[in-house]
Amino acid sequence: MNRPYNFSAGPAAIPEEVLRQAAAEMLDWHGSGMGVMEMSHRGKEFIAIYEQAESDLRELLAVPPQFRILFMQGGGLAENAIVPLNLSRAATVDFVVTGAWSAKSRKEALKYAAEVHTAASGEDSGFTTLPDPDSWRLSRGASYVHLCSNETIHGVEFHELPDLRALGSDAPLVIDFSSHVASRPVDWSRVGLAFGGAQKNLGPAGLTLVVVREDLLGHALPICPSAFDYAVVAENRSMFNTPPTWGIYIAGLTFQWLLRQREGDTTGIAAIERRNVAKAGRLYDYIDQSQFYVNKVAPNCRSRMNIPFQLRDESRSDAFLVGAKERGLLQLKGHKSVGGMRASLYNAMPMEGVEALLAYMQEFERHQA
Repeated sequence: MNRPYNFSAGPAAIPEEVLRQAAAEMLDWHGSGMGVMEMSHRGKEFIAIYEQAESDLRELLAVPPQFRILFMQGGGLAENAIVPLNLSRAATVDFVVTGAWSAKSRKEALKYAAEVHTAASGEDSGFTTLPDPDSWRLSRGASYVHLCSNETIHGVEFHELPDLRALGSDAPLVIDFSSHVASRPVDWSRVGLAFGGAQKNLGPAGLTLVVVREDLLGHALPICPSAFDYAVVAENRSMFNTPPTWGIYIAGLTFQWLLRQREGDTTGIAAIERRNVAKAGRLYDYIDQSQFYVNKVAPNCRSRMNIPFQLRDESRSDAFLVGAKERGLLQLKGHKSVGGMRASLYNAMPMEGVEALLAYMQEFERHQA
């Protein structure tokens, strides 16, 4: 079967190898007589799946030993509440607002922190640029500093995480890395906590990943539900309540797929990053030289994962989307808040998919010019 290319921003494409393996194991996982969705989360079969997934993820992202890996539920939106419930200490938290998702995070934190301070914002540019860290107005004694390191809607990405200590802040950095997790390395020396929904680069919707430094555990507000208390979740190895077993299983298969990837002399995350840079570069290069399409994001902070673009004549957008679907190029419509198109180039998107999109864009431009 020739599968179409799925450019959805999430839930997004999963590597075909992973889907085929999951299909083969659907009714009987490794001779157990059960599918993964039927297993007890405390049985030896699922414990083996869980332990392998955690180990592979730690290797894949080079997670240091002083960080705990938590498999949770609720997606990134729930973490917007769970993070301040655990880390705010009912004090001041700083936010760097760079698009729709960090704005949502800030709004949710208002319910739990004593003060929510906007240290910087890209709103004046329509979220087409990132505020220079040297211009951030960080609070003295903030409980943490929050940023979304890749904004899926506006298509901006921090290609390097800020060094808060160099900026005069001792606060831990919290990053929402939902939409670029496992697409590039993480500098854990600059991070206190990272969270992300799995449904873009790691697996199906329903699983949420939290990687938290151990010294940040044990500070939850009294109103924090036990199932959302990071210390409780860590103590129970993500099994205080029934975890999203299917999501962990598919994510585990995806981690193994990622570890097997090669590009030239690189493997794993290094190989994936090299591939992602090449994919995004191909699409941006074509858009930049075109008189028909436009991307408004500043080149130094363009997302590798989510590429929004518009037709200069927006009256032709519907025709573009119809033609794309006919050619097996799916879910290219941009978010309703910004319009236009959006091509999400997550890890599972091969270069062949990017080339197919480019061929169609060129064809459409020739016929419409």
